[in-house]
Amino acid sequence: MSQKKQLSEDEVQQHGSTVLKEVSVYDAIGLRLAHDLTRIIPGQFKGRLFKRGHVVTEADIPNLLDIGKEHIYIMELGESELHEDDAAIRMAEALYGDQLMLSEPHEGKVSIKSKLLGLAEVDKGMVDAINELGEIALATIKSKTVVKPGQPLAATRAIPLVVPKTKVETVERLAAEYREANDGAAPLRVRPFRRFRVGLLTTGGEVFNGRIEDKFGPAVRSKLEELGSEVAEQRFSPDDRQTIVKEIHYLLEQRYDMILVTGGMSVDPDDRTPGAIKAAGADIVSYGTPMLPGSMLLVGYINSVPIMGLPGCVMHDPYTSFDVLLPRILAGDTIIREDIVSMGYGGLNNC
Repeated sequence: MSQKKQLSEDEVQQHGSTVLKEVSVYDAIGLRLAHDLTRIIPGQFKGRLFKRGHVVTEADIPNLLDIGKEHIYIMELGESELHEDDAAIRMAEALYGDQLMLSEPHEGKVSIKSKLLGLAEVDKGMVDAINELGEIALATIKSKTVVKPGQPLAATRAIPLVVPKTKVETVERLAAEYREANDGAAPLRVRPFRRFRVGLLTTGGEVFNGRIEDKFGPAVRSKLEELGSEVAEQRFSPDDRQTIVKEIHYLLEQRYDMILVTGGMSVDPDDRTPGAIKAAGADIVSYGTPMLPGSMLLVGYINSVPIMGLPGCVMHDPYTSFDVLLPRILAGDTIIREDIVSMGYGGLNNC
């Protein structure tokens, strides 16, 4: 049968002003596919078998039949509609910003990925407004999430094969209004981390006297190095308030970007670290967070230098309040009381 065959009503679908024509695979040789076709082999593979625009050949027929396609669609796109790939591309281009890159469209989806290690910034209000429109979708990770190079931050997608242009134009308008109201910043972006040189003070007579091995140092080093920073110097102190104050002042004199103090952060009478940090001149933002693990974390500043008292859970738990606040500080945030208060919602982690 030729490409010019007469189509029955059952073989034609109307989507707005767009017409989809159903054609038997045996009659499809020489025609272009209207959309990507996916192959799924459970437990082994899921991906694109044929790309939109692929010209069907006789050799393709067995593969099409293998994925259950006895018919394919060719498309006559209406002036007021957009193909799923084009819609996804336009939405992604409107939304993405600094340090991000776009994937090629795939099955009506475009991924927005990070170029570098940094902190994701995602405007939740924008995400909700777009998804309220219907027929199009924007899926994202949570704001303030650490992302690595090549990691997806978001994905845009058209739900049906064709969508009204007005939907995508609304996304473009919302994104433009957001940029105008936020000094050019995009609704989706990544802030790079600064490279901090950190002074680490480990307190506790048991470690200072060599009775037990220091476990804090390796744990803190590992967390910092994962984010591109380093422990420039580690010092040790017994549980003596004046000695701890003296060591904090020493680390300040070295002009380190941040000071971390480990040990002695509980409510036991002989735990002197919180009082020593305050006595060293710190403005305390919070001693205690509504997050578990990590509720005994202390956050403060000495002359704009962040200082944190780390609870024991940092040694052994993979994700604590320290892991929430450290990336924000490395990205340039100044932690305030409201940041601490907000950590309670969603702050129960494997306890």
